[in-house]
Amino acid sequence: MLWVVPLLFAVALLIPLVAEQASRRVKLLLSRVSLSLFGDYVANESPRKQDQQSRLRAAHVEITHRVYAARTLLYSLLFGISGSIFGVYAAAALLWTLRISGDTVRAQLPAALSFLADLTRVTELGLTNLFVLVFVSSATVGTALAFGTYYLRWAMLDERADARASEIEATLPRTIAFVYALSRSGMAFPAILDTLTRNRDVYGEAAVEIGVAVRDMNTFGTDVLSALDRMADRTPSEGMEEFGENLASVLGSGQSLSNFLKDQYDRYQEEAEAQQRQYLDLLSTFAEAYVTVLVAGPLFLITILVVIGLVLQETLGLLRVVVYLGIPVSSLAFIAYIDSSTKTISETLGKERSEIPSIEISGITDTPDGMLTDGGGQASSATEASGVADRWEASRERLELYTKFESVLGWLRSPGEVMLRNPQYAFAVTVPIGLWWVGVRSGAVPLSPLAALRTIDTPVVEAVLFVTGVFALLYEIDKRRVKAIERVIPDFLDRLASINDAGVSVVQSIERLTRSDLDALSPELRRAWEDVRWGADVRAAFRRMERRIDSPMMTRATVLITNAMTASGEIAPVLEIAADEARASRRLQRERRQEMLTYLMVIYISFFVFIGIVFALSSSFIPAIDNANLGGASGGGLPGGVSSSVFAGLGSVDTAAYTLLFYHAAVMQAIFSGLVAGQLGEGSLADGAKHVVVLLTLTVIAFLFL
Repeated sequence: MLWVVPLLFAVALLIPLVAEQASRRVKLLLSRVSLSLFGDYVANESPRKQDQQSRLRAAHVEITHRVYAARTLLYSLLFGISGSIFGVYAAAALLWTLRISGDTVRAQLPAALSFLADLTRVTELGLTNLFVLVFVSSATVGTALAFGTYYLRWAMLDERADARASEIEATLPRTIAFVYALSRSGMAFPAILDTLTRNRDVYGEAAVEIGVAVRDMNTFGTDVLSALDRMADRTPSEGMEEFGENLASVLGSGQSLSNFLKDQYDRYQEEAEAQQRQYLDLLSTFAEAYVTVLVAGPLFLITILVVIGLVLQETLGLLRVVVYLGIPVSSLAFIAYIDSSTKTISETLGKERSEIPSIEISGITDTPDGMLTDGGGQASSATEASGVADRWEASRERLELYTKFESVLGWLRSPGEVMLRNPQYAFAVTVPIGLWWVGVRSGAVPLSPLAALRTIDTPVVEAVLFVTGVFALLYEIDKRRVKAIERVIPDFLDRLASINDAGVSVVQSIERLTRSDLDALSPELRRAWEDVRWGADVRAAFRRMERRIDSPMMTRATVLITNAMTASGEIAPVLEIAADEARASRRLQRERRQEMLTYLMVIYISFFVFIGIVFALSSSFIPAIDNANLGGASGGGLPGGVSSSVFAGLGSVDTAAYTLLFYHAAVMQAIFSGLVAGQLGEGSLADGAKHVVVLLTLTVIAFLFL
């Protein structure tokens, strides 16, 4: 068993690299070891170090260059040593594999490949040559892993920087709109940047990049011009670099900041429309590629293999590989590629639904339990620091206890509402029910794989329809609720701006709007007004309304309104900008849906063609061939006067196996076509759930007639 010890040692060297992903202590230990071994070497100044530092800054890595470079060398060393040991075992495995004689191999190979038999002579090598072979194998694998690890670690920074650049470009238009709107409210520019940084979860990677300049100003006392220049120099985004340099120039020259921001805002609105066109062209290309490669391609291949299998040679095995492996793997890879290619662009245009992060409002602390307090936290801290007894301590403890069980209490109070707001929670109920249904409907499952598939396929499809249908129903109900509110958000902001522009305070403006008709937004606005009547801060009431609505568009509008109110009571200019941005987002979304409707129809039609041909093969072509075989054995013929002697040499056709295979192919195409239709047409896989239900139902109905 001594031969296992080096292999275990090689594996043990790699275990810390895996363990550090779950343990912070292991990560710190590796950092200390790497710094003790390579810290002095990587600290030397060189052009390569400067380039690496630029890549680290562009990728926004949170550790220093010295730590990252030392860890990279340690990883390369560990992989190099382990790879060398693995190389020895690889050479040994090769020698063991080639123990068979050359004559045996030569007898099994065609004459053109007989030269491969000479490889077996490796077992006849002397000790010196054998040592050279093992050494070369070890050195090759070890060196390849060492250099590959080193290159990959630094290449990952470039990939991360490119991804950040795309995200910055995607979120830059809404970030500029935010800065422009708050500049119209009279807020000081450093305060605008600070507010933007606090709401970076809402405005994305562009706000994170500007947060670097804010950190320089707040932490290191850097002036705003130097901080913006430094940010422009280190950002991986060309758009952010240009905006930062131009902004610093405007601030340094004393030109009108509002005019500059307005020009930038208008420019990026035009660029968003151009990007919309580019995005739609990309989606149309994806739709055409899917129909051609992943619908028509498998259909053509299946048809050819069926004909060959029925006329010339058995191809059921190859057909099963295409159906059970080829279609799922290629479809999943296509879905993943679409997601990676369109993610950042779809963020620019505004997703239909996205996770809504918490927002920060100047002067208001967003407590962990979701309640808004105005300065209370600071008072309690001061009380504790002074050592004075806190008379609210018992109440605060009860509040913390309530917070721990708030989610459970929410489920108990209104499980239906929680389920509507979070459709994915339905899987916790529907999946067990679906599994129970499969078990009840299937009964005893045969040991034969083919017989087992025949037994469980229908219950599994029924369970998938149930699980997907419930999720699709809940998702569409909540989505339509949000859409109904988003339709009136521009009108709401315009009305609020008009009333405020007439000299009415924000509080009175909200009270007047509660008496107007704002469709789906009216109930939420009335609840916000009730909060104000009961003594809540206006900004806190807006924040709670935004949380209830749970819409990206409403979140951005709320951030603008609530932060503008801290600077001035006259927020009409800010509201007009927010309304314009909301209207532009709505227009882009509407254009996208109208444009992609054509390609949704193409996907549906291509699926119907797939179902039609598969149904024709199952119901007409294969039974006709089977009858021809039977007729050939008994001296009969095919309808229409075709002699059955053409098929007399064929064996019996397993019609049931072909029908089962076609049914499974149609089910898989229904699922993946539905997901792709939702992803291309509406922006997410969740939107494809309803398409899956429709296509899968049509598939089941079609095969009921077989």
